Amino acid sequence: MARVLVVEPFHGGSHRRLVDTLAAALGADCCTATLPGTKWHWRARTSALLLSQTIPTEHTFVALFASSVLSLAELLGLRPDLAKLHKVVYFHESQLDYPVRKVQERDFQFGYNQITTCLAADLVLFNSNTLLHSFLDNIVRFLNQEPDQRPDGAAIRAAVAAKSRVVYFPLELPRRSLPAGRRSPVHIVWPHRWEHDKDPQAFFRVIDKLLEDGLDFRISVIGQTYGEVPGVFEEARRRLEGRVVVWGYREKADFYLALEECDVAVSTARHETYGVAMLEAAALGCFPLVPNRLVYPELYPTDCLYNTEQQLYKRLRDFCRRPALLESPPPIEFERFSGAAPAQELVACLQLG
Repeated sequence: MARVLVVEPFHGGSHRRLVDTLAAALGADCCTATLPGTKWHWRARTSALLLSQTIPTEHTFVALFASSVLSLAELLGLRPDLAKLHKVVYFHESQLDYPVRKVQERDFQFGYNQITTCLAADLVLFNSNTLLHSFLDNIVRFLNQEPDQRPDGAAIRAAVAAKSRVVYFPLELPRRSLPAGRRSPVHIVWPHRWEHDKDPQAFFRVIDKLLEDGLDFRISVIGQTYGEVPGVFEEARRRLEGRVVVWGYREKADFYLALEECDVAVSTARHETYGVAMLEAAALGCFPLVPNRLVYPELYPTDCLYNTEQQLYKRLRDFCRRPALLESPPPIEFERFSGAAPAQELVACLQLG
């Protein structure tokens, strides 16, 4: 019987990929309990109750692995038989400082659940040093939002820090199948979720400046949508008529084929703790241009970083004018994220002996 219980309340995107990676590495030692990767807010609020009913009561589990979408403390209260397991939680993102358009839009419960989940776990893993430090550094500030009767935030931070470490998200990076070589006009891709935290407005402002300059380029905007799509996308598509190659979501195989046709991948994110799609784009031959903030300086060399929209515009302008500038790919250390090592590190964290 399985020794590892893998719990994922939001079985979609990178969360699903991590579950699949663990399941492949563990084989018969793995039992998964998942819920669909939709309605994220409801999964974060209520999944513990349903999962407590679906996880087998007769089992031989010695370890539990879950993402931070799960309220682990709540699950353990509902299923005390799981409390004795070695409990590992993986953070893909933090709700303590996730950007919202209005302060009133932040649901305190999401961040609060992540903090109690850390306290209930034996080991807390983060997908980057940036995310680990961001989470720890925001615990006290976050808990200070409570109007009175606050817990000791400093003590909680210390307790979480003592059990935290970084394990990079294990990627199976695609390999380029098309012959290397740059095309003209330059093909720019923005491969992200169509949501406000990826700041599509900033991207399209820069693209509009390229249009105003009369520069020749092609463009693809690829990514999933959740709920209401910001109106900036449809407006931009009208302005870019005749230059668009791919627009909208593509399944993995078609996504990779689309990326292979591109030359430059751009991020304008205001919230990013890893960025799988950008690393995949770089592995497939795109030159990544990323903000000099968030997780990006941890993952990319300085050649890929920009500080302002104006700097991003100038880099894209120069690539459009001189595609030969793209012939030397930047030195990205892909071995940190791909191959067997990251997955083996995850399995080692389960302490199966």
